[in-house]
Amino acid sequence: MTTDDLSAKADRYLWGHFARHGPGITPPIITRGEGVRIFDDRGKSYLDALSGLFVVQVGHGRDELAEAAARQARTLAYFPLWSYATPPAIELAERVAHYAPGDLNRVFFTTGGGEAVETAWKLAKQYFKLTGKPGKYKVISRAVAYHGTPQGALAITGVPAQKAPFEPLTPGAVKVANTNFYRAPEPFNTDLKAFGQWAAERIGEAIEFEGPDTVAAVFLEPVQNAGGSIPPPPGYFERVRQICDDYDVLLVSDEVICAFGRIGSMFACDDFGYVPDMITCAKGLTSGYSPLGAMIARDRLFEPFNDGTTTFPHGYTFGGHPVSAAVALVNLDIFEREGLNDRVKHLAPQLRSTLERLYDLPIVGDVRGEGYFYSIELVKDQASRETFTKEERRRLLPALSSALYDAGLYCRIDDRGDPVIQLAPPLISGQAEFDEIEAVLRAVLADAL
Repeated sequence: MTTDDLSAKADRYLWGHFARHGPGITPPIITRGEGVRIFDDRGKSYLDALSGLFVVQVGHGRDELAEAAARQARTLAYFPLWSYATPPAIELAERVAHYAPGDLNRVFFTTGGGEAVETAWKLAKQYFKLTGKPGKYKVISRAVAYHGTPQGALAITGVPAQKAPFEPLTPGAVKVANTNFYRAPEPFNTDLKAFGQWAAERIGEAIEFEGPDTVAAVFLEPVQNAGGSIPPPPGYFERVRQICDDYDVLLVSDEVICAFGRIGSMFACDDFGYVPDMITCAKGLTSGYSPLGAMIARDRLFEPFNDGTTTFPHGYTFGGHPVSAAVALVNLDIFEREGLNDRVKHLAPQLRSTLERLYDLPIVGDVRGEGYFYSIELVKDQASRETFTKEERRRLLPALSSALYDAGLYCRIDDRGDPVIQLAPPLISGQAEFDEIEAVLRAVLADAL
């Protein structure tokens, strides 16, 4: 098929995700990936500085992952986990549990991150019903945080514009402040640790306001995605863990983006020193070579279901798909063989320092993030931190996105909070890729001034 044929068929038949459609809008067509680069239908190469969508941890074009899928498909292409089990799912559950901290030993497979979040909320509700606290159903999450598109996960999401078209949503979701120190309120904008304690206390305050007997869980990303790679201040998660314990509220670490080396460790809660009650994950579990997600729960959450009669009446046809599980096992082999977790921990400071060179551009307000997960907040005035108006964003951000792509850099312009450029290169990236990212950003942002 020619490039024109593909474009015409895309325009006629394909309904893109989170995409604009209309006359003159044809999506770029990506045909191939190799290492840290992707290629379009015209053969042009781009540095994949977003790992697809925070997914392709080990890079594109890994033959052994494709071969793992083919091997498993020839043996057992599909069978559900509905009262049955398959060897790949069993082996992967054991492996994931061994990576998880504490006694998070029970792995419930899904096909993606939003499903994992949905699963965690449903489990929290049923767990408290089974343990004599049926009124606990509400969830607390943070402003601007994104947790997925299913009705429950969307309710947990803190981005009003993404929720409005689908309201009314699942009831019971409550929002508190996030941990964006760059936009911290006075008098906490000069003391990072004090700001972290203030932000954590907002969770306790919300539990008290809603009533501790109504709150089931707190959902937090280790590093918040929407709003621009927002890291936790020192002591924040330690205090949140104490608050959850005091009120018998479950702490869910939403690691759909942050798990599997994106921050450094297999699970980012280890990087920040807390043990949650549940972890939700997906994306990097297979490096995107096959769809798979998971909810991982502590042993105590499984106990009410381990009596021979009680079930968790929830599941997905393709959850724990044997081909996806086989791919995940080989993907994790690559992590261990190539030391990708240690690589991220070692090279992350170089990524940060490389991006911080951009502070000499007046449009760069903040460079923030952890591991291989960074954002650059764009501002109208660096000294005052003044952001762009809605109309200015409408003109500026699409033009920047196109210019970066045309310059050979695939990344993400995100304005779900203040406008940011998000970067999450494959974990096999090094200083050469960091320098290329910085050079393209510098050239494009300098022209935008």
